[in-house]
Amino acid sequence: MSKIISLSEAASIAIHSMVLVASAKESLNVIRISERTGASKHHVAKILQRLVKEGYLNSNRGPAGGFQLRIPAENITLLHVYEAIEGKLDEVSCPVDNPVCPFQKCLMGNIVSKKTREFKTYMGGQTLSDFISK
Repeated sequence: MSKIISLSEAASIAIHSMVLVASAKESLNVIRISERTGASKHHVAKILQRLVKEGYLNSNRGPAGGFQLRIPAENITLLHVYEAIEGKLDEVSCPVDNPVCPFQKCLMGNIVSKKTREFKTYMGGQTLSDFISK
């Protein structure tokens, strides 16, 4: 079944992993995150290393190692995490990136740019701390 809006598996793993790390009392390793998210440990490791590179996580190796937030949870939005994995969201007006439209009025009514703005507003307004049980 098709979906109008969907997150990539990588973006979903990144967002869920970051909330898990933010809510953990101690470092979380790839295996524990993989078990909690139901994702491949290799895919989780690749995504978390990307988040380390982007400056959102610290990583420690070894038996007591794992991942911790580098930035406070209240300063990291879901949009930050999404764009760290997928790149900056572009508010395009044409859903198929057509440089020349054969019609005077967009058949899609600019729904793509409207929904992109709504998605950015929602994701930018949600921080990791919003999902941590107090």
